[in-house]
Amino acid sequence: MSEPSQQPSVPASLRLIQDELAAAADGLQEDQLAGLVKEIQQARRVFVTGGGRSGLALRMHAMRLMHLGLTVHVVGETTTPAIGSGDLLIVASGSGTTSGAVAAAEAAVSADARVAVLTTDGESTLAGMAHSVVLIPAAQKTDHRGTASRQYSGSLFEQALLLVLDAVFHTLWKADGTSAEDLWPRHANLE
Repeated sequence: MSEPSQQPSVPASLRLIQDELAAAADGLQEDQLAGLVKEIQQARRVFVTGGGRSGLALRMHAMRLMHLGLTVHVVGETTTPAIGSGDLLIVASGSGTTSGAVAAAEAAVSADARVAVLTTDGESTLAGMAHSVVLIPAAQKTDHRGTASRQYSGSLFEQALLLVLDAVFHTLWKADGTSAEDLWPRHANLE
């Protein structure tokens, strides 16, 4: 194990993360984000899937969509029903080639559902199957060169994914016009 040349401080690391997130946000395409919002608004039901930390961000998004009153399911949960026509599968994969995510998208397309993908690679397998693609300008987790991000293994993609999904929720919420007080009764009370 090599010795670090200089021990960074936590505030310096926070500034690095903030700067990288700001650059990623600036690189997002407004039409792609609007396309994702429209897909969610038009969906009969929304399903979400992704591996690892991307999957965790999507689970958080599913919770927020449920707070809006949408019917939302997390792929892999025992109560998740079959997807079908009129439904939307939201998939996140930095590489766009994660095997479980690709398999879920293939099943959704076969069932005549729509697919929305958030990825770093617009030429990926997932992007090729999608009805809607949001390209997040971040390094893939296998890119260790440090040029697209100085953070570790996919961190920027996962952080930007969470922020993008929260911004999508905020946009949907404001378009819906429901007050925070009206959303509150949908929060979990069995914690």
